[in-house]
Amino acid sequence: MMKYIIMGATGMIGMALIRQILENGDYVLAIDRPCEKLNKLPKNKNVQILECDIAKLHSIELETQYDTFFHLGWKSTSVHSRDDVFSQEENIRYTLDAVELAKRIGCQVFVGAGSQAEYGRIEGLVAPDSPIHPENGYGIAKYAAGRLSRILCEQIGMRHNWARILSVYGPGDNDYTMIMYCIKTLLEGESPQVTKCEQMWDYLYCDDVARALIAIGKNGKSGKSYCVGSGRERRMKEYVETIRSCIDKNAEIGYGKREYNEKQVMRLCADISDLKADTGFIPQIPFEEGIQKTIEWCRGKR
Repeated sequence: MMKYIIMGATGMIGMALIRQILENGDYVLAIDRPCEKLNKLPKNKNVQILECDIAKLHSIELETQYDTFFHLGWKSTSVHSRDDVFSQEENIRYTLDAVELAKRIGCQVFVGAGSQAEYGRIEGLVAPDSPIHPENGYGIAKYAAGRLSRILCEQIGMRHNWARILSVYGPGDNDYTMIMYCIKTLLEGESPQVTKCEQMWDYLYCDDVARALIAIGKNGKSGKSYCVGSGRERRMKEYVETIRSCIDKNAEIGYGKREYNEKQVMRLCADISDLKADTGFIPQIPFEEGIQKTIEWCRGKR
């Protein structure tokens, strides 16, 4: 039985990761700040919960030894706080604290969650070695946290991998994303007001992201970063039409009612060739299936 630790366990990806770990029959220690979301974690003998703010990781002492540490925790992730430079600077320190915690409890592998924000405004196929030009404090801090945690892992003899996650969707997603906005608006019987939706985009269901992270934890090559996405692109309008067909085929969509952002990226797709070759990861859930699961979760929440 593998023993995992997840820092930032109550987010969409953290919850999906717990589901996959339990499905594999393994054990997980879920760490997150004291909050109501902790009550939504599975009640299972293979799930232990530790309430701890990300700023206090240095204070954690555990007797049990673990195999792999997934660092998903991050302070100040909202759109409005991404240029809060002091909070973002603290996140770099917290990432290094997570590495030191992983070492104290015997982990051999540290997997950190990076972001497409590390690349900045990039068009086309995004690979691990694509140019890095972050345009906000969040992207800068993610990149710095990834690089510095890699150095620290090398110094203390732990394998390090950094997963740059592109566009994810699924139960627990933020309300302000395009997919959740369309779902909620259609469920309310209203017309989503969107752009012309001409972008070519890559979406990956949260449970597939979790499978990718577990595959990286098991088989990732030391020191490598990986792009995590489906590796397939579809026009944004196709995603919106699929959502509509699952909720109300006759609903009106307000295409072109919103302007593109000033720096709108029109094509984004993850190059997952290294991820596939090194870890054997293959996306399993097509958008049509994943979006139905997401809609059902939204209905239940309402």
